[in-house]
Amino acid sequence: MKFRVRSAEGELDYESFGQVEQAWLMGLVEPSDELLEEGKTQWRRADSYPLLVRARRNGDEVWGGAWFLWALIGIAGATWALYLFQHQQWLWAMLVSFAVAVVLIRVTTNAQKRRNPHGAGQPARRAGVTSPRAPPPPSS
Repeated sequence: MKFRVRSAEGELDYESFGQVEQAWLMGLVEPSDELLEEGKTQWRRADSYPLLVRARRNGDEVWGGAWFLWALIGIAGATWALYLFQHQQWLWAMLVSFAVAVVLIRVTTNAQKRRNPHGAGQPARRAGVTSPRAPPPPSS
């Protein structure tokens, strides 16, 4: 479904809501901009779409939330583990190293699972059309 976005600078057309969300994430669509869905006559503010409001803007992924704090904890823990290794406190050094590994795996896993914009990276689905790789629908 196509969308038209109206701002103070003018209007732009987008082929899908996914493209609108990508423009939102890049800061090209502002909360005060208005959207018009294809086939409708009523303009809606961009911040009235829950999917857009919940989407994070660029920069929030790294500096916002707890990601940065967990990375700093990992760096501090790794430094402490190296200090313990240097002073031959093997048991404590191994425990701290294990804790650092768990923290960094958690941060990396969360970064990998970051939500993609609506419809990005997924093939378009049409009613009645199946992918050659998809299993056939169950027969009734």
